[in-house]
Amino acid sequence: MRWLRRLVILGFIGVAGTMALRAVQARKSKPQVGPPEWPPLERNDSAASATIRPIADHRPAPSVTPDDHEVDDDTVKATWLAPVDGVCPAGYPIKANNSSHIFHVPGGRFYARTIAERCYADPADAERDGYRRAKA
Repeated sequence: MRWLRRLVILGFIGVAGTMALRAVQARKSKPQVGPPEWPPLERNDSAASATIRPIADHRPAPSVTPDDHEVDDDTVKATWLAPVDGVCPAGYPIKANNSSHIFHVPGGRFYARTIAERCYADPADAERDGYRRAKA
């Protein structure tokens, strides 16, 4: 009986070893896939220019200064300043991150380690610009 038990155990070890060997061989035999190669774009300038239409009411955007809060056409826009070495200037303590569109207020959990990309004077200005307040 002892020899039968040893034979079963050796069988399990052999099957496990075979499966591991096949997995390693399958991984090695997979072709290395690079980025897809796209066919070159063919551009038909005559068709493209026929579909482009000028914008009827195009006005240049007014310049932004820290004291501007309203524009002539009754739309409100937010004001912000660029930080100096990631630090917000005095009077603009709200730190905003462009990639996540999240802003941090003083006393917030991650305020100290946030590197500002935009600085706002008021949380309402940051919200008006499309940012949301940090949850923590």
